[in-house]
Amino acid sequence: MSKVAVIFWTQSGNTEQMAQAVADGAKNAGADVDLLETSDFSPASVSGYQGLAFGCPAMGDEQLEDSEFQPLWDSVKGNLIGKKVGIFGSYGWGDGEWMRSWEAECKELGITLASDPVIANEAPDDDAVEACRSLGASLV
Repeated sequence: MSKVAVIFWTQSGNTEQMAQAVADGAKNAGADVDLLETSDFSPASVSGYQGLAFGCPAMGDEQLEDSEFQPLWDSVKGNLIGKKVGIFGSYGWGDGEWMRSWEAECKELGITLASDPVIANEAPDDDAVEACRSLGASLV
């Protein structure tokens, strides 16, 4: 059985809703899934998973949250090559630049994304929830 981690940071709860949908998609595809906030995950944890999804909303000037999520991301990204990886998050302003920048960083590092990133404007609508479930299934 494939083991998948869904790691997220949320401020308003929107990215947490997306994380739950990613986890549901992976579970429905047959994976053993851990749904974790950033504070519950560490670089040492990466090796225990075949698939990992990371969720973070756009913050400030369309960037990743910088006090918890960015430090975690920086500490694990070098260990993600060869893993099935997905990224997702919500935003309330801008046009999704933070996600395009994050996706570009993954490509530059040689991290292969298992599916297209998923973004939602504010709370995820039905289409975003379904896209999150598909992202989760792609990690199995």
